[in-house]
Amino acid sequence: MQIQLLVFLPLLAAIVAGLGNRFIGNFAAKLVTTGALFASCALAWPIFIAFLAGAAEPGVYPVLSWIHSGDLNVDWSLRVDALTAVMLVVVTTVSALVHLYSWGYMAEDPSQPRFFAYLSLFTFAMLMLVTADNLVQMFFGWEGVGLASYLLIGFWYHKPSANAAAMKAFVVNRVGDFGFSLGIFAAFLVFGTVSIPEILAAAPSFGGSTIGFLGLRIDTLTLICILLFIGAMGKSAQLGLHTWLPDAMEGPTPVSALIHAATMVTAGVFMVCRLSPLFEQSQTALTVVTFVGAATAIFAATVGTVQNDIKRVIAYSTCSQLGYMFFAAGVGAYGAAMFHLFTHAFFKALLFLGAGSVIHAMHHEQDMRFYGGLRKHIPLTFTAMTLGTLAITGVGIIQVAGLPSFGFAGFFSKDAIIESAFASGTTAGGIAFVIAIVAALLTSFYSWRLVFLTFFGTPRWIQSEHIQHALHDHGHHHDDPAAEDAGHDTRPHETPAHAVKEGTGGYHPHESPWSMLVPLGVLSLGAVFAGIVFHEAFIGVEGGEHFWRGSIAFDEHLAHAIHEVPLWVKLAPGVVMIAGFLIAWFAYIRDTSIPGRFTAQWGVLYRFFYNKWYFDEAYNVLFVRPSVALGRIFWKKGDEATIDRFGPNGAAALVKGGNVLTGRLQSGYLYTYALVMLLGLAAAATWAMAR
Repeated sequence: MQIQLLVFLPLLAAIVAGLGNRFIGNFAAKLVTTGALFASCALAWPIFIAFLAGAAEPGVYPVLSWIHSGDLNVDWSLRVDALTAVMLVVVTTVSALVHLYSWGYMAEDPSQPRFFAYLSLFTFAMLMLVTADNLVQMFFGWEGVGLASYLLIGFWYHKPSANAAAMKAFVVNRVGDFGFSLGIFAAFLVFGTVSIPEILAAAPSFGGSTIGFLGLRIDTLTLICILLFIGAMGKSAQLGLHTWLPDAMEGPTPVSALIHAATMVTAGVFMVCRLSPLFEQSQTALTVVTFVGAATAIFAATVGTVQNDIKRVIAYSTCSQLGYMFFAAGVGAYGAAMFHLFTHAFFKALLFLGAGSVIHAMHHEQDMRFYGGLRKHIPLTFTAMTLGTLAITGVGIIQVAGLPSFGFAGFFSKDAIIESAFASGTTAGGIAFVIAIVAALLTSFYSWRLVFLTFFGTPRWIQSEHIQHALHDHGHHHDDPAAEDAGHDTRPHETPAHAVKEGTGGYHPHESPWSMLVPLGVLSLGAVFAGIVFHEAFIGVEGGEHFWRGSIAFDEHLAHAIHEVPLWVKLAPGVVMIAGFLIAWFAYIRDTSIPGRFTAQWGVLYRFFYNKWYFDEAYNVLFVRPSVALGRIFWKKGDEATIDRFGPNGAAALVKGGNVLTGRLQSGYLYTYALVMLLGLAAAATWAMAR
């Protein structure tokens, strides 16, 4: 009963808040949804702790009989094991804190019940996904988070940019979901079932078999794994299907934190780890996962270095960190992948909610070039975001001279992934290791760049249109989260930070309310301690095997090999982390002319990164424009010129013409009717004589 209550409480809250809406009011909607999420969170942690202590056994809890058609039998059941327990804690904890944070952030929004209903629906869909016992049930949750993300990204539907971003997320994910659905069909065709345990048990017996696909004979398990991974690429924004993720910043900041930290984008990583025994049967599929993850990590890191919108920097950081998780899974380090997913949820939610606090203080200005000197005005937010930055950059001390290692969350999880790539001994793993080191350097640079531009230096607020608007309105009486600009920057993007006119203009940033600061405090604890407390359970040689107990494919040899990598491999992430920090410090604190000079000298490279490697432009040329042109042809030539012309419009014209003709015959004159009668008699007589 505990697990059923945990999963369905958010759904019940979403129904109450959504249908009740203005009838129950803002406070009741917030209280019901937030209370339900904290209750679910309170139920999730004991389950997780029980698995950590070895006091819980995996189990399946039936809910109802769902689909029975021929050989297809799908029962709605909730699977609870160590992997599920990790995801339950991540999803419910972050979601509960995001709900609480939204009390302050969305305080002035007129549609709060709808917003909180969407948040709770999102959480329920993710909980259904992670507790799925079969692929069809997982697909239900998979599509549920897609629907909820569409609703939340486009929450401020009066903004055309928000509608466009929501549609983009929906369409791009349909591409990935098509691959995922094909993978489910193929799995049912091959294994005769969609039950995940049955598929994983039968997978080894299909090793070496082939199947026909698009006129070719392809290794059966490789095909199934790659099709399923295409779905993961869409949900988790991997290179090629990543373009929706930055645009998702159009939604309110709490939405960004929920999507990027705990729910939708982690679904792909979870799915690969859940099906890890299946992926282990295909080295080709694992190589594909490794290369795609590594390519995403470096791509997103390069783009993140030149973004000016504070939320977009963190969004590309998410994309890059997801790449780390995937190539960890690709080299067989599923425990490390899940460990980074776990720690990343805390520090990434912290960074997003911290960014929201900064945006709140700056009257919804998101361009970091118009920040500066904020640490004195919002010290609690500054502390929280600094802790998040220390976590994501992997600050820590390796184990030396018998002393235990110490560090922030990312130090344990990200370094474990980098060491796993090296220890795997494969060519793909070696390439991923090199890319991961470079991406770690860039991660440190853009993370500290964000901190320095935002919290240090001289205030540059006066040039912000948002601040000028606030001053014009005599204070902050018209805060409207809907005014939040998700990064469609119309200013010259080559303008370096130091070139913007400095000054505060008399504006005084304010610290966020307690409902926003409490979640920052709780997440800060996770960013500091999640790594050191849980690393042995997730990736330890003995602790990992004891904790996971078959819920993922845990490689003991790889776990041993991680501890035996050369010292320089262990030191490399820390060295590049320090290098990235120093580069950012020199460019944005010591000599602020460096960004301008770099832009002038390397303009082509800068524009290439700033324009996100021109993926959107390429997709526009290759897919969007041809699709629009084809649709226009079908519309103008096919629908209007052919179907309508000779179909309903043609029939209507024929009837109209006939009416005009017969109308002329109805003149009202006797001789006209006599003539018609005479012609009719003549025609009848002619017909009779002809016969």
